[in-house]
Amino acid sequence: MRVIKRKKGQKSYFYLRDSFRVKGKVVTKDKYLGKKIPDNIEDIKKDLEKERKKDIYNKLEEIKKNFQKEWKKLPETVKEKEKKRIGVAFTYNTNAIEGSKITLEETREIVNDKIAPNKFLYDIKETEAHYSVFLDMINKKRKLDDKLLLDWHFKIFKDTKKDIAGKFREYGVSVGNYKAVDWQNVKKLMDGLFDYEKINPVELSARLHYRFEKIHPFGDGNGRVGRLLINWLLWWNGYPMLIIEYKKRKSYYTALERDEEGFVKYFIRRYLSVHKNRIKKR
Repeated sequence: MRVIKRKKGQKSYFYLRDSFRVKGKVVTKDKYLGKKIPDNIEDIKKDLEKERKKDIYNKLEEIKKNFQKEWKKLPETVKEKEKKRIGVAFTYNTNAIEGSKITLEETREIVNDKIAPNKFLYDIKETEAHYSVFLDMINKKRKLDDKLLLDWHFKIFKDTKKDIAGKFREYGVSVGNYKAVDWQNVKKLMDGLFDYEKINPVELSARLHYRFEKIHPFGDGNGRVGRLLINWLLWWNGYPMLIIEYKKRKSYYTALERDEEGFVKYFIRRYLSVHKNRIKKR
């Protein structure tokens, strides 16, 4: 959102230009400000942003409403089957993002048929453990706090990374060019992570995921725990979940390199795209 100036003859006119994406295309709208920039330009920007967010929030609520209608119609046996299907897809993608060589079909065989492929044992164990943690997460609601995240981490890595499983790091770590926060600040920042304002759960899941990844509280496994955090927030607030796909990991990584607002815009845009069939055409 920026102020632009246009000239007509000797006179100048100011506009507030807002650019945003609709169905993958960038749409630009200009709001006339006058012959000079108003003193309350920041308030005008905020009002315009609120108006745009209102439309987005309405779409998110529509997704929730239609998902709940769909879910209530399903017999219990079908619901359980669907949870397992999502669990397989989520486990495969989240592990693949972190370097696992287990395929989607192999993930299905490991958790459903107890068939182990000829792959690294630690990948197989982390596949089994993550799937189990996911099902437990969506079947039994627990308080969202650092204890829950520590428990998830412990259960996923207790057989493969015993020295760090279920523990906040006490040393520095870097991810690419990003140097995570000083380890001495991890516990304080994690305690503050769950002291959040009441906002739309989809936006909240984006913000908490971004902040969690910037804290990077564990020596390893932050991505997997962080993506579980996303789906805890969505599921227990009545929204359909979101799987960050392995094949689209580059856009996800790029978004995490932006500031928080940039990541939130990416996340909501992705969410609306994945669940667009639950929004009525306007």
